[in-house]
Amino acid sequence: MTTPPPPGPPAVPLYGFDAFSPQEVSERIERIGVVKARLPLARMLMLAALAGAFIGFGALSFVLVASDPTLGFAAKRVLGGAVFSLGLLLVVVAGAELFTGNNLLVMAWVSGRIRTGELLRNWAVVLLGNALGAALLAFLVSLSGHLEMNGGLVRETYLAVAGAKTSIGWGQAFVSGILCNALVCLAVWMATAGRSVVDKLVAIIFPIGAFVAAGFEHSVANLYLIPTALLIEWTGMATAVPDSISLAGLAGNVIPVALGNVVGGGLGVAAVYWVIYRQGRTA
Repeated sequence: MTTPPPPGPPAVPLYGFDAFSPQEVSERIERIGVVKARLPLARMLMLAALAGAFIGFGALSFVLVASDPTLGFAAKRVLGGAVFSLGLLLVVVAGAELFTGNNLLVMAWVSGRIRTGELLRNWAVVLLGNALGAALLAFLVSLSGHLEMNGGLVRETYLAVAGAKTSIGWGQAFVSGILCNALVCLAVWMATAGRSVVDKLVAIIFPIGAFVAAGFEHSVANLYLIPTALLIEWTGMATAVPDSISLAGLAGNVIPVALGNVVGGGLGVAAVYWVIYRQGRTA
């Protein structure tokens, strides 16, 4: 009787290390979408408020970098994008409901696992909760002394950023929203492939950093940045405020950007990957 050979090394997963494969990610995204769509209303709203604050923290970090006059244009954009990634990392790891990431629910909807009413309910409640959380953070920040940092340049940077966002046209805002959320949803998709916090950080930082560096528009981030600028004006902390910074300017930015976010994430990522990996499957 011959002795069997010793066992060899474990097989290396097809997609490297222990990450989930794209097929497995598509299944997970679809299952997660069903759970998200059916969260109790109060829990959904609270998690959404957290996400609004989390993205606000990322936007706050971006403004700090952008307020440094010693940095060049590219350094501000790239480093600012990297620190902005904090927002989505908090959403993914700490747990929260983010409107832009939830555009991936389209995958569960197209598969027939959630109804249209459930999809729209989730988006409406989550966007409202995101707005409340972002606005609350903006209010607290306005009282914290943060805006006076760097000799008041942080305050001026908020006004410059918000003024630029509220002055762009609807068409540009819509297209910029598409490009932004394609990258955001790809970041969520890749983070879902990871098993550890480090995996998720690496998956998030590059696409999020890219959309921020490129100047694309994120509806929830804008729900923090523009209200912060409005509070600067309303409290008299600055005498020269761009005319475009107003409640009408806020709506004129967030509405087309949010619609673009839906197209970029819901159609550009979720629907495309549904066709590739989920069409015709029952589980």
